[in-house]
Amino acid sequence: MKKLINDPAEVVDAALAGMAAAHPELRVDVKQRIVVRADAPVAGKVGLVSGGGSGHEPLHGGFVGLGMLDAACPGEIFTSPVPDQIQAATTAVDAGAGVLHIVKNYTGDVMNFEMAAELTAAETGTQVRAVVVSDDVAVQDSLYTAGRRGVGATVILEKMAGAAAEQGRPLAEVARIAEAVNARSRSMGMALTSCTVPAVGHPTFELGENEMEIGIGIHGEPGRVRVPLAPARDVAQMLLEPILADLPFTQGDRVLCFLNGMGGTPLIELYLMFDEVTRILRGHGIHIERSLVGSYVTSLEMAGCSITVTRLDEELTALWDAPVRTPALRWGI
Repeated sequence: MKKLINDPAEVVDAALAGMAAAHPELRVDVKQRIVVRADAPVAGKVGLVSGGGSGHEPLHGGFVGLGMLDAACPGEIFTSPVPDQIQAATTAVDAGAGVLHIVKNYTGDVMNFEMAAELTAAETGTQVRAVVVSDDVAVQDSLYTAGRRGVGATVILEKMAGAAAEQGRPLAEVARIAEAVNARSRSMGMALTSCTVPAVGHPTFELGENEMEIGIGIHGEPGRVRVPLAPARDVAQMLLEPILADLPFTQGDRVLCFLNGMGGTPLIELYLMFDEVTRILRGHGIHIERSLVGSYVTSLEMAGCSITVTRLDEELTALWDAPVRTPALRWGI
């Protein structure tokens, strides 16, 4: 195992300390493991809290800031944050307008966020709502989930719901936006290699030199099928066709297309893949109105990518375009 670490047991805390040093605009509590925007709580504003296992950076701490999340809770690598941690983050961003929890559909995350919401409501009376992200078309149930996994749409949902909250919309409206994004988004991913959790020290699964896994999850879960290595144009087809059939997307749709790297794939390959995706969508009569290309929901050093397609309308497009200032996403300011 070759990694830039000291002690495998201290990776998360050490990374949070580094994040605090690099981003003084954030309040990083290494002991409680929460990342909060410096001006939180913002009077009259709905607070947005998300979180999940570490190892998916910049998700979620990299998306804390104006126009996106108010707080993030990183758990151990590929492990849900605990209820006390989530409760601390929720309390830290509560300005009296309520708090929205954005939860990826993994069993531990859903359970711990529910518990934290109940504890917060009982102790402080804070109104907490949750939206569960479930955009992955690869599998219906998996080792980690009951129902579809939450993957790439999480970033899009956090951005659009964050913009709605920044505009001062009430909790019910911010939740409506989040639910609409989830309903309009579909994703699928693939892997060329596995990843290695530092505390484990060996790859999560083995892939031959001439094999790839289609339909993987972000924790290194096995995918839908293992197939021989193929050109990028074929990979794009394997990922996109199930996405387009599932919503279903139709000719004339305007979409946001998010081509995400899993952590070990260089940007040159992601842009090459995006060209193939563009060609396929154009062939279906689907117009890419907005795009995002880069490694935003990673799985440590896994080589591979995922595609997320979100059907847009005027409201969602405006929310995507709204100003955002976070460590990992920044425009309009």
